[in-house]
Amino acid sequence: MRLTKQTNYAVRMLMYCAANDGHLSRIPEIARAYSVSELFLFKILQPLTKAGLVETVRGRNGGVRLGKPATDISLFDVVRVTEDSFAMAECFEDGVVECPLVDSCGLNSALRKALNAFFDVLTQYSIDDLVKARPQINFLLGLTDQDHRAIAKKPSLTAPAA
Repeated sequence: MRLTKQTNYAVRMLMYCAANDGHLSRIPEIARAYSVSELFLFKILQPLTKAGLVETVRGRNGGVRLGKPATDISLFDVVRVTEDSFAMAECFEDGVVECPLVDSCGLNSALRKALNAFFDVLTQYSIDDLVKARPQINFLLGLTDQDHRAIAKKPSLTAPAA
């Protein structure tokens, strides 16, 4: 199984917000830290906001922050809202399946067990776990006390209300 770029950057955005705890994060700064377009991050922000994983604050000094504690956001929570499909084979998809073994196939059963194991592992890891695994994450993302003072003076770009 391969996760989409949307899921990858959604996790990264949440990690940035967790590392920047106590401050609002701005999409331009997150985009700069990860060398990705602001427009792409705004697109990712919508499902995260709808799921309550992120909150947006409008206004001149607005930005984004985690919608709940980083310890309460599992990787599975993120994957569930950012991935469109978990179909690993035709028999996982809705609709007409042309395989005569669909109801009694060992492959289908094995793939379902593998997918459930994948989800179980994702459930065991939180955004907080990922952030704490990198003691220098604030430095790596360019989050320093000086940056926070400079950011507070800049006009903000926040996502439109969901």
